[in-house]
Amino acid sequence: MNQQAVSGSGVDRKPEPLKLRSRPLAATLILIGGLIALALGLAVSVSFGAADIKLSVVWTAIFHFNPDITDHQIIRELRLPRVLGGMMVGASFAVAGALMQGMTRNPLADSGLMGINAGAGFALAVCFAFFPAVPFMYLILYSFLGAGAGAGIVYGIGSMAKGGLTPARLVLAGAALSALLTAMSEGIALYFRIGQDLAFWYAGGLAGTKWVQLQVMSPWIIATILGAVALSRSITMLSLGEDVARGLGQRTGLVKLAGTLMVLILAGASVAVVGAVGFVGLIIPHLTRYLVGVDYRWIIPCSAVLGALLVVAADLTARMVNPPHETPVGAVIALIGVPFFLYLARKERREL
Repeated sequence: MNQQAVSGSGVDRKPEPLKLRSRPLAATLILIGGLIALALGLAVSVSFGAADIKLSVVWTAIFHFNPDITDHQIIRELRLPRVLGGMMVGASFAVAGALMQGMTRNPLADSGLMGINAGAGFALAVCFAFFPAVPFMYLILYSFLGAGAGAGIVYGIGSMAKGGLTPARLVLAGAALSALLTAMSEGIALYFRIGQDLAFWYAGGLAGTKWVQLQVMSPWIIATILGAVALSRSITMLSLGEDVARGLGQRTGLVKLAGTLMVLILAGASVAVVGAVGFVGLIIPHLTRYLVGVDYRWIIPCSAVLGALLVVAADLTARMVNPPHETPVGAVIALIGVPFFLYLARKERREL
C-alpha cells in the first residue's frame, strides 16, 4: 500500500466505497420491522405453553398484576424471564459474532466455533463441581474466565501453524478445543455426579431462566452492546484490513482489545444463562451484511435485533415440536446453522 493511498486526497476517497456498499434505508426498515416482529414474537411466546393463555390476559398480567391469579403468576415468574432472557441472549450472540467477523475478517468466526462457548461451559462444570453454592454473579465471572481462556488457547494454537492465522485454521483449532473441553466437562460431570446440573447447559435452553439471572446479566449485556455500537465505525475500518485501518488513523491494537473484551462478556454472560447455543453469531451477521451492506454502524444494531428475533422464534418452535415436552433450543438453531456453516465452508474453499 503506497503513501498516496493513505494521505492527502486518498484519505478523502476511502470512505466512499462504504457509502456505496451500505444501505441505510434497508437497515432502518430492518430495525423498525424487526422490533415490531420481536414485540409480536415476545407476546406470542409468553402466551403459548403447556397452559395457553390469551393475549389479553398477558397484557393484564404485565400492567395490572394480580398475584392471586394463577395465569398471572405463570406469566410473571416463568414466561416473562424466559422470553426476555432469550431476547438478550440472541442479541448477545449475534453482536459477538459480528464483532469477531469484523475484527478478524474471518467469515466463519463465531463464539461457538472459536472455543469460547466450550471454555465458558468448562468453567461452569468446574464451578458446579467445586463451588456448588456459588451465587449467579460469580457464576457469570467464572464463565467470562472460561470464555477468555478458550479464546486465548484457540488463537494461540492457530498462530503456531506455519503461515499464521487463517479462517480454516481458526475453525479447526476451535473445533478441536471445543471437543476437548466438552469431553473434560462430561468427565467432571460423571466423576462428581453433576450430570443433571450440566445437562441444561449441554442442550441449551431457556426454561430455567429466572429474574435474578436477568438482573445480573442485563447490565453487562446492555452496556456491552451499546459499547459495540460506539465502536462500530472502528470495526468497519478494521474489516477493510489493518493497513487500511491504520492509514485512516485507527489504533488497531486498542480496537481489537476492546472488541475482544466485548465478545468475551457477551458470550460468557449468554452461556451462563442459556448454555451451549451455537450458530447465532454465524448466521445473523452474514444475513445482516447481505441486507444492509458492510457498514458496522448498521450491522451491529441490526444483528442485535435479528439475533433476538431468531432465538425467541427458535424457543417458540422448540416448545411447539412435541408439546408439552420441550426440544432444546440449541438443536432447533443447529438445524439452520449446520447447513449454513457447510455452505460457508465450501464457499471459502472455492475462493482459496
